Amino acid sequence: MSPPDPAATAAWLARNAEDCLPAGGLEAKLRTDRPLRVKLGIDPTAPDIHLGHTVVLGKLREFQDLGHTVVLIIGDYTARVGDPSGRSATRPVLSGEEIDANARSFQDQALRVLDAERLEVRFNAEWLDMAMSELFRLLATTTVARVTERDDFAKRLADGSAISMLELLYPLLQGYDSVAIRADVELGGTDQKFNLLLGRDIQRAYGVSEQVILTMPILPGTDGVRRMSKSLGNYVGVADPPGEIYGKTLSIPDTALADWYRLLLDRPVPAELAPRDEKRALARALVERYWDEVAAAAAEAEFDRVFGGHGTPSEVPEVLFAPANGLVHLPALLGQAFDVSTSEARRALAQGGVRFDGEQVDRGVLDVGVDAVDGRVLQLGKRRFARVRIV
Repeated sequence: MSPPDPAATAAWLARNAEDCLPAGGLEAKLRTDRPLRVKLGIDPTAPDIHLGHTVVLGKLREFQDLGHTVVLIIGDYTARVGDPSGRSATRPVLSGEEIDANARSFQDQALRVLDAERLEVRFNAEWLDMAMSELFRLLATTTVARVTERDDFAKRLADGSAISMLELLYPLLQGYDSVAIRADVELGGTDQKFNLLLGRDIQRAYGVSEQVILTMPILPGTDGVRRMSKSLGNYVGVADPPGEIYGKTLSIPDTALADWYRLLLDRPVPAELAPRDEKRALARALVERYWDEVAAAAAEAEFDRVFGGHGTPSEVPEVLFAPANGLVHLPALLGQAFDVSTSEARRALAQGGVRFDGEQVDRGVLDVGVDAVDGRVLQLGKRRFARVRIV
């Protein structure tokens, strides 16, 4: 819990943020002596929350614990546009059904971090399905030159890549969200800084008190280099099974440990532990946070049993596979069992990374008979297992 006076509270809340702007703004908001409305906008372009999302969600929880209200805006309307932040190409547009399903999943998983009692969930279709006259008023609040100041837009203009008019409109729509819910504070990753600052401009144009912005650092993924992302395959989901969270955490490089401890646990790496034990402590803490102590202990014991003794997990999911012409095409089986691409499956087979009941599949083999796989445990790499049932 933070100290009671506004200056100390503002410093505590901003302690691990990348930006807290304008200077002194958060302290001034806290001096109003009322619960602040703290905004996070998310576009439901994917169904799951990973640890990268929890960096911002954890900061929102700190505001909640101090008595403030978090306004989680589900961008069911802006998801149709696609946030261009950090992108070098236009984002594919999702269907309405996909957006709705992702929104439901995201809300459920966000409650693993946020307090439901101090949470207000809004959908921006409430106000963005606006009259043309209102859209004209919104467009008049800024200029093309201002919007194209963004680094990602500037880079795409410089190399001749296409930018849709919808993408140019996106930052204005996000800013209008802050007008609609009268946000006092808005949070986002460092890649959102431009959008958050533009939101202040738009609030001012509508005569609404301008929000303070806090940007949080980006968590590196399990590869330790690129930002955590499901599309890059370097993520740990908060709803992943305990064994997945534990095993994926142990796979991160030593160079990522400091960032993971700081951004996820809000503490430094224990100096008294060896790197291997630092990772194990981190993995246990994360499983405890999103499951419980019993699950963490079981995940650690199972990991040691399987990967220390080269065994098979005591529980593995089943995959039902229908062969063609009496043969099992292994790339297709791997794709169905583990949601990997054909190229990734072929690469694993070529490198000897596929096993049945612990026995390595000969390199280059792509098709096997039904009897060679039915009822056996398929293994891809070190941590992915599934029992095959032929139908």
